[in-house]
Amino acid sequence: MVVFLVLVCGVVQATRTTVRAADENSGDLAVSSTVSADYIRARLPDGSFQPEAYAFGRGGYYRGWLSDATIDHLRFPDVARTIAAPLANQNYLPAKDPDQTKLLIMVYWGMSNGVADAPRGGSRSELASFLDSQGNSTLLDTQNARMLGYESVRSESSMLRGTALAFRSLDSMDELQHNRYFVVLMAYDFQLLWKQKKHKLLWTTRFSIPERRNAFDYRLPAMALNASPYFGQSSNGLTHKPLPEGKVEIGELKSLGVVP
Repeated sequence: MVVFLVLVCGVVQATRTTVRAADENSGDLAVSSTVSADYIRARLPDGSFQPEAYAFGRGGYYRGWLSDATIDHLRFPDVARTIAAPLANQNYLPAKDPDQTKLLIMVYWGMSNGVADAPRGGSRSELASFLDSQGNSTLLDTQNARMLGYESVRSESSMLRGTALAFRSLDSMDELQHNRYFVVLMAYDFQLLWKQKKHKLLWTTRFSIPERRNAFDYRLPAMALNASPYFGQSSNGLTHKPLPEGKVEIGELKSLGVVP
């Protein structure tokens, strides 16, 4: 097995432009982040996190049913460059030496397939009809819930039925019915993987927004910037937050090469 790693060089920073609350048309950012019980970040005397060196791994692009010019043209370096600056905000810094690298952060991105947004026409329409006729829309919801981090909402929905909180749960479940742009970051113990070929997942952060009335390439910087406080930290289930505008300035990506 080989892992492709990249290194970010140059100045890495993230800044906010004019901040405005996301309106109902663009939707809020949904974030779900889980952390291994034995992953605890040390803090410096000033309260900030101790820096941790990481390398990126090419996870992959999940292409939705629909062609989308705002995401189909992006490649792994494009997405990695954008995410590097918000990572730096949390003192996750690009590695310069494999021996000093703590994390391998696998990057996945794409668009989920919502039943409500299934394409009409050709084989894809037939697929949507098949899903409906066989009751497999529930299966698709389950797959989307796992991919986007909505599993806690699904488990809560039955328990909250008949309560005042049920409406919030239903709103979240309705989000799964529609296409969503998403990014998933999975951070592994780099040294354990490199030296012992063992996979140990330390933390995972999933964040997404509605595809409708959004453009992935334009919204990705704000998505990553506003999800970044949860990098390496638990969100305690699914959380939503307004998505302001974001601007990211990053340096050039260079390759560390292929590491066995």
